[in-house]
Amino acid sequence: MTYGLAFAPFVSWPVLIALAVAAAMLALALLAARTRGAVFRTLALLVGLAALANPSLTREEREPLPSVVAVVVDKSASQSFDDRAAQTEAARAALSAQLGTLAGVEVRTITADSSTGETDGTRLFSALSAGLADVPPERVAGAILITDGRVHDVPQTPAALGFAAPVHALISGHDGERDRRIALEKTPRFGIVGQKQSVTFRVSDEGVPAGARVAVTIRRDGEEIARPIVTAGQSETIDVDITHAGPNIVEFEVPPLENELTTVNNRTAVAIDGIRDKLKVLLVSGEPNAGERTWRNLLKSDANVDLVHFTILRPPEKQDGTPINELSLIAFPTRELFQTKIKDFDLIIFDRYAQQGVLPQVYLDNIVRYVRGGGAVLVASGLDYVEPGSLYNTPLDEILPAMPTGDVTEAPFHARLTDPGKRHPVTRNLPGSQSEPPHWSRFFRVIDTMARSGTELMAAPGDKPILLVDKVGEGRVAQLLSDHIWLWARGYEGGGPHIDLLRRLSHWLMKEPDLEEERLKLSVAGRELTVERQTMGNTVPPAVVTTPSGATRTLTLKEAEPGLWRATTPADQLGLWRATNGTLTALANIGPLNPKEFAEVTSTRDVVGPLVAATGGRVWRLADLNGGVPRVVQVSSGDRLAGDDWLGVKTRDVSVVRGIGLFPVFAGLTGLLLLLGALTAAWVREGR
Repeated sequence: MTYGLAFAPFVSWPVLIALAVAAAMLALALLAARTRGAVFRTLALLVGLAALANPSLTREEREPLPSVVAVVVDKSASQSFDDRAAQTEAARAALSAQLGTLAGVEVRTITADSSTGETDGTRLFSALSAGLADVPPERVAGAILITDGRVHDVPQTPAALGFAAPVHALISGHDGERDRRIALEKTPRFGIVGQKQSVTFRVSDEGVPAGARVAVTIRRDGEEIARPIVTAGQSETIDVDITHAGPNIVEFEVPPLENELTTVNNRTAVAIDGIRDKLKVLLVSGEPNAGERTWRNLLKSDANVDLVHFTILRPPEKQDGTPINELSLIAFPTRELFQTKIKDFDLIIFDRYAQQGVLPQVYLDNIVRYVRGGGAVLVASGLDYVEPGSLYNTPLDEILPAMPTGDVTEAPFHARLTDPGKRHPVTRNLPGSQSEPPHWSRFFRVIDTMARSGTELMAAPGDKPILLVDKVGEGRVAQLLSDHIWLWARGYEGGGPHIDLLRRLSHWLMKEPDLEEERLKLSVAGRELTVERQTMGNTVPPAVVTTPSGATRTLTLKEAEPGLWRATTPADQLGLWRATNGTLTALANIGPLNPKEFAEVTSTRDVVGPLVAATGGRVWRLADLNGGVPRVVQVSSGDRLAGDDWLGVKTRDVSVVRGIGLFPVFAGLTGLLLLLGALTAAWVREGR
């Protein structure tokens, strides 16, 4: 309990001061003139001024507050290496036991990790600031960090801490740790398909002499493409071919050092999105037909398509007396298209084409070789497929999946997806397919065929194939066996999803990754990592997800829709994630390409050392303390706040007022008696 004196003047302080000055001058004049009763009159003036000042006696009841010591525990990913986690937990328990015996000390244990996956690196001081946000600076007695020393938010000066108290550090790990890592320094985000992009990387070794020669394994989409020998510590550049549209995943991996701390940072990856400069499509139309305009409109509507349209307006055997030099405005370069430049095309479409002597057999042989070497052909057939000039009666029969029976069915029907078609990416969830009958217009003709190979995606009644797709060698082939898809484009009976179907089909033929039947994909949305598996099978095995820290998670995939299986897991770490499912592998990088948490993983005193020393604290390595921690000592004064085997925390003398009492001196009878007494004394003295 403490006592004091408080004032609450009845007039403003400037007025009271002016009155005091006037009273002092009057008192000096009375004393100088030796006037009778001058002393008592001066006393009466002082009592009057004191009454105007309204003094009160105060009484405060105070409760002492404990000093706060913060123990910041680093639980970032790098703390999981070696025995750091065990060292950290043992040190935390020993410190808590010691601090619990100190009188007037409150211990706040603050955990700093990257559980949200939103911050790059270890941020102990941000966690410390948040943990002490409700504590006044004068109550903070000190902070003790338990960390591997790789901290990425160390303040530049002690003033930035927000309190004046020592900061100590206990470093986990061991001296002489070794680690090798590979980091990407310059990576492109996009690349033109068919061209090269340069990627710059660096291999770094810690704990070993510099300049070692290291073999780097480089893979693109899981396939090894190079194994250069590089010098550790030097930047290297490699050119990578962009082979397809969509993400081209380029992985870099280096072998581990002997007794290396971790191999997590021995690999990294970058996704380079492939962009097609121009999709070169060759459209070969037979005799003019209603569906020809559908194909042309579809292909010309895409500005990214470079279309070459070859139309046969009149077969050579037709004779009407027209001079040869008037049969064509220009000579069509068939030799250049089908022999010299054929490999430049991404897709060749035959629309109701039959042999008419325009394309020699050798050109059709070239098309077969083009497909087997990685090209794509789409055959949209009509009555031409059952005529003697059918493409099936050419060298193309080697790659065509449907063999004509010679019959044609002409009757109204709804094309329906087959069971494989409901799972295949080309036709899965095709708009209108969910209803029965499908919500699209009818066809009126189908070419009767027998499927020799490939996958049947759409069929007419009687299991007659309408749409077949097949893989031939390195290339792909698709066959459409009804020439009435133009009814969908014209809006007959409401039309149909001809744009969705034909675009998906074209991009599947050109090997668009998103349309692959067997594909594993990793994607990040918010704080969730989604694993998606496309398959034509009825079941899929569990997916194994490897986190950036090297831990694995086994996920059971659930069927989200036919042909698509999915599972999610928290995306709680920055860095490279890897998923495997059977023989398929997928990668996804969360955050920066080279996360700080794995850039340097060897423990060190150097990062936090300067700040700790500036606050009067000290740094110890836990491995040197034989499993213990320094003694904790309360220090009330002095500049020395740590020793070889002890660390100090400041004793704070802070209290809070719990109650207060006031006794006005001049209130009531007491004040009246004082004033009357002073005036009476002056009057009595004057009267003598």
